[in-house]
Amino acid sequence: MDPFVFLVFSLSCLLLLSLWRQSSERGKLPPGPTPLPVIGNFLQIDAKNISQSLTNFSKVYGPVFTLYLGMKPTVVLHGYEAVKGALIDHGEEFAGRGSFPIAEKINKGLGK
Repeated sequence: MDPFVFLVFSLSCLLLLSLWRQSSERGKLPPGPTPLPVIGNFLQIDAKNISQSLTNFSKVYGPVFTLYLGMKPTVVLHGYEAVKGALIDHGEEFAGRGSFPIAEKINKGLGK
C-alpha cells in the first residue's frame, strides 16, 4: 500500500474514533455547541470578549451548557439563578474538589 494512502487512512480512522468518543460522552452532559476534534470549541469563543461569547451560548443552549476546551468537557453555569440552583439546591453534588494534577505532583499527594 502506498505510504500516503496509509497515512490518510490512519488519520481518517483516528478522526472518526475521536468523533465517536466525543458523541458518546456528550449524551451525559448538558447541551452545547458541537466541538471540533482535538481543539474543541476554541474557535467559537471570542478571546477578546469571552463573557459575551458565554452570554451568546447561554441564549442558545440555556443557562447550563457544555463547552469543550480542547478535548476536556467543561460545564458552564451562566447567571445567578443557575449558580444558586447548583450550589444551594444541589450542594451535595458540587461539594467535592476537582483534581489539579500539577499541584498534586508538587505536593506529592499531601495537602488535600
